[in-house]
Amino acid sequence: MELTHVVHTFEPVFDETSEILILGSFPSVKSRENQFYYGHPQNRFWKVTAGICGEEVPCTIEEKREFLLRNHIAVWDVIASCDIAGSSDASIKNVVANDMNRILGHADIRKIGVNGATAYQLFLKYCMRDGMPEVCRLPSTSPANAAWNVERLVEAWRKSLWE
Repeated sequence: MELTHVVHTFEPVFDETSEILILGSFPSVKSRENQFYYGHPQNRFWKVTAGICGEEVPCTIEEKREFLLRNHIAVWDVIASCDIAGSSDASIKNVVANDMNRILGHADIRKIGVNGATAYQLFLKYCMRDGMPEVCRLPSTSPANAAWNVERLVEAWRKSLWE
């Protein structure tokens, strides 16, 4: 598959009351089409976060945004632009990282959760700085992570970010 240079085109979700920052690597093709996070219907992000918060799974972009803010969750991605083949994290090259101070300078983030191994490696390489809140590597909510069911993901994410 051929690499395409892609720029992240939608804004992070956060406000001054956000306490937990969840970072992905870079939006999937489906998320880029929808212009919002975790847009692929098989990605379990919304089921996992709703399960942790004891709420119904939000459906529309507006419901998702309201859900995140109501539960003091910020969401963004590590990468601002890169060369990528489709949605393949393994293909990512020529990374330009997002400036985490955009959120960390305006919200009282107490923990950063990074969704998946590739996102975590990219975060450590391009974004990690002294003085940041605790950073947790989270098991990926991607359907490619078939070894983890929703219940197991909810338990691991809750333990890492909410306890």
